[in-house]
Amino acid sequence: MRFEDARAAGRSLAAALEAYAGRADAVVLAVARGGVGVGAEAARRLGLPLDLVLLRRLLVPRGSLEPDCVASVAGATFLDEGLAAAAEAAPDPALRHFLADALSLFDSHVRACRGVRPALDLAGKTVILVDNGVRTGSTMLAAVRAVRSRSPARVVAAAPVADAAALGAVAPAVEELVYVATPEPFGHVGLWYADFRRLTDDEIRATLVGSSQ
Repeated sequence: MRFEDARAAGRSLAAALEAYAGRADAVVLAVARGGVGVGAEAARRLGLPLDLVLLRRLLVPRGSLEPDCVASVAGATFLDEGLAAAAEAAPDPALRHFLADALSLFDSHVRACRGVRPALDLAGKTVILVDNGVRTGSTMLAAVRAVRSRSPARVVAAAPVADAAALGAVAPAVEELVYVATPEPFGHVGLWYADFRRLTDDEIRATLVGSSQ
């Protein structure tokens, strides 16, 4: 299976998520930036609110598959535990300066993508976490950790395409894992889109504005 573009992938994913259509307790969070086009189309077809999870990997103390990240979850900031400790008390001044600069730049990125819209309350909600694909699972797992900090009732990880080997890593971290296809060999996510263009910050912000109108 190869999708024409993110919107086509979003339509297919929405069909797989039909059980959540119109539910007052459900919200779609798109993993920016790759998942925004897919998530926006899925949210539109399901009649659900749309917001973002923005991530930045900063440290990899346990290896590349388990990075420490800063995240914005529907407007609320989250720091992985190890990153928060390093930002406050790292013995190396250069590391502290690096983290301070990185966090400041990340805040600017969040404002560019979300504008001034208030943070969304996720407590007790079903969060459908959408990306354009799952290759290793590291991005989805980082996003799930961040979303859990907002006390949702359930987290549903959803992607149009996934590497079958990565599903085993993601499934235990969520209440439900939804995908459309698991092509083999997988390679990388972009192979499964004819048009793999990612949205700019301005386009992401415009997409959010459009989804709320």
